[in-house]
Amino acid sequence: MNSTNASTLTDPLDSELLRTFLAIADAGSFTRGAERVSRTQSAVSLQIKRLEQQLGQPVFDRHPRGVTLTVAGERLKDAAARVVSLLDSTLRELTSKHLVGVIRIGVPDEYGATILPGTIARFAEAHPHVEVSVRCGFSTDFPRAIECGELDLAVHATETPRHGAQILVHERTFWMCSRRHAPYKRDPVPVALFDRACWWRDRAIETLEAAGRGYQVVYTSESVAGVKAAIQSGAAVGVLAERSLDDDLRRLTVKEGFPSLPNSALELCKTTRKANVVIDAMEAAIVHAFRFSGAL
Repeated sequence: MNSTNASTLTDPLDSELLRTFLAIADAGSFTRGAERVSRTQSAVSLQIKRLEQQLGQPVFDRHPRGVTLTVAGERLKDAAARVVSLLDSTLRELTSKHLVGVIRIGVPDEYGATILPGTIARFAEAHPHVEVSVRCGFSTDFPRAIECGELDLAVHATETPRHGAQILVHERTFWMCSRRHAPYKRDPVPVALFDRACWWRDRAIETLEAAGRGYQVVYTSESVAGVKAAIQSGAAVGVLAERSLDDDLRRLTVKEGFPSLPNSALELCKTTRKANVVIDAMEAAIVHAFRFSGAL
């Protein structure tokens, strides 16, 4: 046996890989498994590839409708479940008695069903004596809420991050429309925008006016979900972050009359009014979640 293989066989199994493996095994597909661990499908695919390379054999048989466990996967599942359960119970025993208090968090609505809910739920389970209050909504308001003492920690999208800010991820923004409709061909073009003053709305209008493109605001919403729904329906075009692209949407190009847009950054803000281990622990949990989601 060569030295490379010997090293691979003696490497310890990563508990994060085992958690992802169990989520996919229980869900029966990479897509649903990714949702359970609050990660992207590409991120969990890479994790399972690493696991299979380390084991030297596949743990899943891939099928058009999902996955099933191989013989090796069946053997691994019971051991993985025991390991993860032991790690979680040990963490609760060692940490729950030390963290006590209240933390108020602001979560953008577009992340309200993906990475952050699972992170917050796991934190609450690990620290049952911490009261976690979550505000999910329009993230442009969150920096003001931090300054006013209404929130302790918040995630929000910004065009110009503060100097020294904790950046979770940089995102590209695009004009988008429905794949099944062509509202972009109309004149004036119908547009879906946020109904509050924010840099997303401002940049959308500025780019259209700079390009000499006639437009009509036909739909407004204070949430990303609302704007996205209007675009998916074919009623309008609009501006969304790249993460919003799915099978129902496509990017609009400069050739189609839609200028390039500035990128955005997802920033993690923390109060300066007080400092405690509860806030620091939640901050670390959120950063960890984005790093292992494949976003960082």
